[in-house]
Amino acid sequence: MTVVHDLLNNDPRRVAREERHPEKAHRPDQPALRKPDWIRVKAPVSAGYVETQRIVRESGLHTVCEEAGCPNIGECWEKKHATFMIMGDTCTRACAFCNVKTGLPGALDAAEPEHVAEATRKLGLSHVVITSVDRDDLDDGGAAHFAAVIRAIRAACPKTTIEVLTPDFLRKDGAVQTVVAARPDIFNHNLETVPAKYLTVRPGARYFASIRLLQQAKEIDPAMFTKSGMMVGLGEEHNEVLQVMDDLRAADVDFLTIGQYLQPSRKHHAVVRFLPPDEFEALAAIAYAKGFLLVSASPLTRSSHHAGEDFARLKAARATR
Repeated sequence: MTVVHDLLNNDPRRVAREERHPEKAHRPDQPALRKPDWIRVKAPVSAGYVETQRIVRESGLHTVCEEAGCPNIGECWEKKHATFMIMGDTCTRACAFCNVKTGLPGALDAAEPEHVAEATRKLGLSHVVITSVDRDDLDDGGAAHFAAVIRAIRAACPKTTIEVLTPDFLRKDGAVQTVVAARPDIFNHNLETVPAKYLTVRPGARYFASIRLLQQAKEIDPAMFTKSGMMVGLGEEHNEVLQVMDDLRAADVDFLTIGQYLQPSRKHHAVVRFLPPDEFEALAAIAYAKGFLLVSASPLTRSSHHAGEDFARLKAARATR
């Protein structure tokens, strides 16, 4: 019998996590479309998965793989690939698509950079992805903490390449400069959706502020790769997706990821449509034609999925230009 990892509310593992989103409790239940076969994945059961879980637990770390309910966790953790989520497990934003807990975060853990570096060493990562919750409560949005994590990994694992997936640092002057000065190999910030959907999907963010963040990162260090991602299936129009591509290229972004939005619970934004794989292939072809160095577009594409292999492809693509 094939076991599937169901990301909708009919998975009993999700029921106990309803309290993660008190701000969504008053919302009416949203419809939940039945997932097509191409969106289903096997439950994580491998020895590699268990070993990765053990190292993460022993290090006292959070991963976006677990907190956001990523469908690729079984595949990635089997290979000992994990995306560390720093600055706690509680976000100051309440995005309609996201499964990360919302509330007032605690104080930063000064030892976290060393713990992330040690876990990176134990897992033997050649490429590591560091992301975080939004920390609007901090004067710099957590930029200095990102930089400290980068420096700690460089000291402990000098051969490991580092990708950061940052918040938008909205109204945090100097934050992007702080992170870029620590010299990550890839600076990633996800737009998530088209501008017209920000009010309902990503209400705490501002589309053009996110575009400007990516543009600033490239202006500060033109040699550094920049990356962004978006979800589809939220009710966006095709031409709106193409406009996002154009805006990202105007900001000189190198790498674009496009994946299918999946609904964490019935209190989250509904899936309006499941795009078939051939539509993702068509979007990838268009994005390449617009000038991106690398594009990853598929139903299960996520920002950090295959990140190490993608970094190698990204460097190779630049070398041929």
